[in-house]
Amino acid sequence: MTPFFTRPGAGYDAGRVAVEGQRQLSLFPAQERVGPAPLAPGVARLAASLPRRLRLGTSSWSFPGWAGLVYDRRFPVERLAREGLAAYARHPLLRTVGVDRTYYAPLARPALAEYAASVPDDFRFVVKAHEACTRASFASAPGAARAPNPRFLDAAYASEAVVGPFVEGLGAKAGVLLFQFPPQPAEGLDPESIADRLHRFLRALPRGLLYAVELRSAARLTARYAEALADAGAVHCLAVHPSLPDLATQARVAAAALQGPLVLRWMLRRDAAYEAARERYRPFDRLVDEDVAAREAVAALCAGAAARGAEAYVIANNKAEGSSPLTLLRLAQAIAALRRAAPRRSR
Repeated sequence: MTPFFTRPGAGYDAGRVAVEGQRQLSLFPAQERVGPAPLAPGVARLAASLPRRLRLGTSSWSFPGWAGLVYDRRFPVERLAREGLAAYARHPLLRTVGVDRTYYAPLARPALAEYAASVPDDFRFVVKAHEACTRASFASAPGAARAPNPRFLDAAYASEAVVGPFVEGLGAKAGVLLFQFPPQPAEGLDPESIADRLHRFLRALPRGLLYAVELRSAARLTARYAEALADAGAVHCLAVHPSLPDLATQARVAAAALQGPLVLRWMLRRDAAYEAARERYRPFDRLVDEDVAAREAVAALCAGAAARGAEAYVIANNKAEGSSPLTLLRLAQAIAALRRAAPRRSR
């Protein structure tokens, strides 16, 4: 396998930098910046061979285990969260990133503007919308009765708290605004009514942006849902996740909402559990359970998007195979192989 990056010098002691607390922080003086790991031979050439409208990226960037893969050495999570994005964005394969923290609370314009200032002009962000937009009800505590959420599919709230900062903070680097619908009780959320409400919601949002919708319920993935998205100018976000059918089935059912840009998140193999995968794969520095079937399916979808000249965004999670940077390396190799085998008109 072609390595993602060459490792730092042979004398590098990974154990030494894994110490805790103040000692760990003392290894990295404040003036020493988080830097990118050196590229392995062939990686820049591989990245250059991919379609320019294809963007690969990971779900967040603050993982100390990516030392030697993305970063030049091991840094604490907090340091990477604050300073790692600029180094991440210097890697030629990583031209987008998923911002997940916005699902739990919206980020204000200045915070998003700081992200935008850290990356090159050609970089784009995939930002999750606040969960208040997509949760029909909330429980105040575990086991407590759920109360209706007045902000559920409220276009006025979404426009002000989510869309506005997304556009104003990221500017030209705003890529995809993702509305992820979590598993939730079925009352009042039957597939037909949710499709109709979602259609009204999306139609009321500011125009000219790329909105994507990700479901975590196979029952709500219907042709009516796809038609609602298509009519509103949004796309279905394909996802590799146990709560959903395989990608081929999703693509067939949601075909109406897949005619524009491709947005795909490779989250978790369909036979896995999230917590178990996280424990098994930490510190996310190697591929543990390669999902060849998913890789081939994702590569084919990316090649198809390239053939029709469409934009494509693919976000990989560490829980997909063990290390999302390495997942994307293998995916890029698979896409490049398909393109070499395809007629030149698809390039």
